[in-house]
Amino acid sequence: MTITARHALITGGSRGIGRGIALKLAEHGVHVAINYLRDEASAKQTLEQVRARGSDGFTVQADVSKPADLDRLFTRVGQEFGGLDIFVANARGEVGTFFEPAMTIGLDKWDSAMDSQAKSFLVAIQKGEKLLTDGGRVIAITYSPGTISGSWQSWVAMGAAKSALEVLCRYFAVALAPRGITVNAISPGWIDDSVLTTLPGEVQQMIREHQEHGWTPMRRLGTPADVGNAVALFCSKEAGWITGQVVAADGGASLMSAALPLAIQQPELAHA
Repeated sequence: MTITARHALITGGSRGIGRGIALKLAEHGVHVAINYLRDEASAKQTLEQVRARGSDGFTVQADVSKPADLDRLFTRVGQEFGGLDIFVANARGEVGTFFEPAMTIGLDKWDSAMDSQAKSFLVAIQKGEKLLTDGGRVIAITYSPGTISGSWQSWVAMGAAKSALEVLCRYFAVALAPRGITVNAISPGWIDDSVLTTLPGEVQQMIREHQEHGWTPMRRLGTPADVGNAVALFCSKEAGWITGQVVAADGGASLMSAALPLAIQQPELAHA
């Protein structure tokens, strides 16, 4: 796997999945701009870990849901890096800003989800396009189960926002293809040290047990490093012919069917 990129911007890069991506890219010599919203201390810790891997970068505060902040963010990246080889759209608002069932959600929470995802991605690509080098990589972190189902009712705003994000990846993939820039989305499964850890303790335990009992065939939660590995693959020179795709990095969870009992899908579990 060959990564020739030297400069990356990761929104929401201070912790969790964003940190996992930053550290993996740093291992390949990529300098990383680590965007954060409020947790400056975590952003600095991530930068220290980036430097421990022999790379470098800087931290930059910005609320990606605000176009003026995005303008400031890309201006800073241009000043520090001169250009941009990789842009990873990973930032997401805190659960409380959008988590509400479909029948009761207000427009404030709906707008919060849309602004942090689809609107943010649209504005970011428009503002960052001039910085992106030919042959660059754009990667959005989505959550496909929330875009195709209606079962997790309180995820309705984020599910709709992520769905719009995936659509934008396809449109931008076509728009940027003449420059050799690929645009793809990665859909992680349940990842430790992510949105999972913001949920109530009993809910976290139920989700962990659900995956470990077989609904994720690999019998474990994912890690930020797992997502970082997937991003690194898309950033490689060898992945230059893949664009406009949504790829699951979920340990096989998306292969399971809610229409069949787990013991039928994985018979060995019936005798465990």
